[in-house]
Amino acid sequence: MTAISTHVLDTARGEPASGMAVALMAWQDGRWRILATADTDDDGRVSSLGDAAPGPHRLVFATGAYLGDDAFYPEVSVIFEVGEEPRLHIPLLLAPHGYTTYRGS
Repeated sequence: MTAISTHVLDTARGEPASGMAVALMAWQDGRWRILATADTDDDGRVSSLGDAAPGPHRLVFATGAYLGDDAFYPEVSVIFEVGEEPRLHIPLLLAPHGYTTYRGS
């Protein structure tokens, strides 16, 4: 099993994105199933969304609720493959009209 964590930084404001809802989902039986949900802490982190088995997963970030009614991206979905690693950290860098993600450490 692989421990999953994330970190969201608001690059427009230059600060962590605190209070953002995040869901971890797994592709099972032909559909996405929710494994865990959490809100980012004051430092924009979710230190643990639990453990994930190998296979396709996604993190869904509720960016619209965080950015407000004018959010260009009301939701960001990051799909990734879980292998045999003990831990995966998947950060999100967020701005009003763009975002990026990468495999963190």
